[in-house]
Amino acid sequence: MTSATALLVAEPAACTDELDRALRDDGFEVSHADIDGVESQAADLVLVSASFGLHRIALLSQRLAGPEDSPTVVVFPGEDLEELQACVRGGFDYVVPPFLPALLRTRLTSCRERGRLTRAVEEMAAVASLREYERDLSIAREIQSGFLPDELPCPPGWELAARFRPAKQVAGDFYDGFDLADGRRLGLVVADVCDKGIGAALFMALIRTLVRHTAQHTGTGDPACDIGVEPLRQAVCGTNRYLARNHLRQGYFATLFFGVLDPDTGMLFYINGGHNPPVLARAAGGRFLLEPTGPAVGMMPDSEFAIGQTRLLPGDQLFVYTDGVVEARDNGGGQFGTERMLDLIGRPASCADVLLDRVDERLRRHVGSAEQSDDITMLALRRQVRGRPTGRREAQG
Repeated sequence: MTSATALLVAEPAACTDELDRALRDDGFEVSHADIDGVESQAADLVLVSASFGLHRIALLSQRLAGPEDSPTVVVFPGEDLEELQACVRGGFDYVVPPFLPALLRTRLTSCRERGRLTRAVEEMAAVASLREYERDLSIAREIQSGFLPDELPCPPGWELAARFRPAKQVAGDFYDGFDLADGRRLGLVVADVCDKGIGAALFMALIRTLVRHTAQHTGTGDPACDIGVEPLRQAVCGTNRYLARNHLRQGYFATLFFGVLDPDTGMLFYINGGHNPPVLARAAGGRFLLEPTGPAVGMMPDSEFAIGQTRLLPGDQLFVYTDGVVEARDNGGGQFGTERMLDLIGRPASCADVLLDRVDERLRRHVGSAEQSDDITMLALRRQVRGRPTGRREAQG
């Protein structure tokens, strides 16, 4: 044995003279304690009376466990051998009389080596499990990135740009932009699932797919479809019903802003399902908030969503965001705040990308070295003063 110190843990009235003497004869420095007086890392070897019971001994073993080399915990019999049997079944090594130094040394050496081997195997299993989790998380991030658009559609005379920064490897935020009505309308979506991590990312993918698929496959042939109102209504209402009826037990819901733009007229029809009000900044001055027109999606199957509408004039810009923007915190816990965001949006910007770069730069300065606490998603739509073809602009993460 390489141990130099041993701690005998027993009731004060218990007789441990034979075990004490055998340990000392084998070269140990022996001390005694009651189970409630044992300190962490008290000795190299801890021998505990089985009379304390499996539960208390297991708690003691947990208290003694440390990040490095923990003491070996071994039980010895009290008056009732059934207590010893329960401890052995619970996974503890043991020693039994007669406590002769040579026999005790062999037994304790075996116990200690078995304990080291068990800890090594547990550590290897933990490392393997962590690597598998990291690999799965990397795959999830790669899959999720496929649900975000590589590029955003941009009709002539318009600019559309986005920024996306997840707080973790996967996110509950998402944004989307897609053509409707054979390119005569533009769909814009920004949403925020109520949680973060893998569960929220799965719901993000589900909601994004439901919204886009329903909107793009709602039939045309009547005026409401032609201007985008019916695809808008069907996409949000259908997604809400599906989530509330099939996934209410999971406890997930999402705030969502979905707008349909007529690029020729600048008319924007929208549903704001409990989302942070997007900001419409007028080129002529003034800011307007597109307040919620219904609740978050996925909470109640019979929720009603009203259609809002506004018009973007040349030079106007629409800023859509998730709460990770205004709730971004610095090292002292101070939030970025709505007023600071509104001040940045109200300043003139030469293009949509410039606006997003401005807000993003101020956000990063505000947060500094603090940990990002929530996903950050921003989308900007700007009508050019003089319409000119801009092609398609890549989305930026």
